[in-house]
Amino acid sequence: MSAVLNPSHYTAEEYIARERSALYKSEFHDGQIYAMTGASREHNLIAVNIAGELRDQLKKRPCEAYINDMRVKAAEARSYHYPDVAVVCGAPQFEDAHVDTLLNPAVLIEVLSPSTEAYDRGGKFTHYRKIPGLREYLLVAQDQPSIEHYVRHEDGWILTEAVGLDASVPLDSIACVLSLREVYDKVLDDELPSSGD
Repeated sequence: MSAVLNPSHYTAEEYIARERSALYKSEFHDGQIYAMTGASREHNLIAVNIAGELRDQLKKRPCEAYINDMRVKAAEARSYHYPDVAVVCGAPQFEDAHVDTLLNPAVLIEVLSPSTEAYDRGGKFTHYRKIPGLREYLLVAQDQPSIEHYVRHEDGWILTEAVGLDASVPLDSIACVLSLREVYDKVLDDELPSSGD
């Protein structure tokens, strides 16, 4: 999470009004507004690769995937976030007629960055877990082919890890599979063309 923009406390309504007219994105938790930082090349490529894979698999199905500009509300946590990728199956529910704040994601995906990794694992995941319909949460490393996959069960969340380019992650709640080879396409050094090519 980035620095607080202003030490004042805001209502959720004040945050939304500011956010809809702002030139940059911010997240909100419990009265505080937090500026978001830019993302690296690797971060962007991974997010686009994931969204592309999901788009192909969700075609002609009643599901939608959104990439990093769809705000998600965790009402019980009194927070708003911009996940790198969000997926909803069935009718998407939005906070209001602006259709820019999703209430019912089934899957949320964050690409880890050095500046946000601790928050994505801790506070943000705590907020996301309070979204009743959320079934799966993925944390995707940038520097190695590794995805942490959290799945909601009746008695809590269970973690599995997929490591290596030959691994894959089954997203059972949306009937999709993410191949790590596709997720990390054009990202890892050994897959980039050398300067002599």
